[in-house]
Amino acid sequence: MKSGEPPSLTRGQNVTAVTSLGDDVFVLRWAVRHILVYDATTFRLQHWIPVPSLSCPWGLAACAHHRCLYVSDSSHSIHRAELAAGNPVTQWSVAREPRGVSVNNEHNVVVAFHERNRIQEYTTHGALVREIFLQKDVKPLFHAVQLSSGHYVVSQCTLLGALSVVGLDGQVVRSYCPPETSDVGQIRYPRSLAVTKNDDILVVDRDNERILSVDSSLSSAQELDLSVDDGIHVPWAVCLDASRTRRLYVGEGGGSFRVLVFDGVTFSGVLGGYTRVYGVYQPPGFF
Repeated sequence: MKSGEPPSLTRGQNVTAVTSLGDDVFVLRWAVRHILVYDATTFRLQHWIPVPSLSCPWGLAACAHHRCLYVSDSSHSIHRAELAAGNPVTQWSVAREPRGVSVNNEHNVVVAFHERNRIQEYTTHGALVREIFLQKDVKPLFHAVQLSSGHYVVSQCTLLGALSVVGLDGQVVRSYCPPETSDVGQIRYPRSLAVTKNDDILVVDRDNERILSVDSSLSSAQELDLSVDDGIHVPWAVCLDASRTRRLYVGEGGGSFRVLVFDGVTFSGVLGGYTRVYGVYQPPGFF
């Protein structure tokens, strides 16, 4: 854990991932070898966790059970940072092109691989539990999150994007790839996912610069009414804070590269829901 002067940042560093645990919000930025730690109430930078061998981060997940963070890295590795004194960091190698990470129902870390048609599950210390090989047309992957059924929902990060629910055998259970003529139009380069307690799915629709809420059956979707004066710029990351009432964090990959914080977000009857920007993690001279 470090405090004092923040690590050196330059313009153009996308917010690649956001997660939260308790009163802390953790932020990853492209090509920055630190996990930034913010207070969820004051929105102020508290400290940061150095990850010395981190190259270019893609995914970030927090595990309450093991009290740690997981970071996926373009150098084909997973970094594990303990949320304890000194924040010791370990790492292990994985297959090529890891992208998003998540923590499943067994408290293991799950890694999606971009062009490899696979998901890997590891214990908290890096022992491989299982490898799920997906159908050849389910790619490129960006994120995989387990549902209460045990199946996984995955985002396919392409121009004509899709979501698929897959079983532990890798077979597709159902998919959602809306045409241009649908109520929400096509999804373009879907990235980060979040899942509600009812298994509804929030997905970053990057090139349409919006967040969609897709029902658990993957039969319909609505755009979240997230009002920001100058709009959301190239969203990359989304995080649903389970410890607060309907709070949503959105990390930007464009514009001012902010983390936007919304309270009071509703996921059914979305267009009539109450939403507002509660705060923006953008301290003067830092972000």
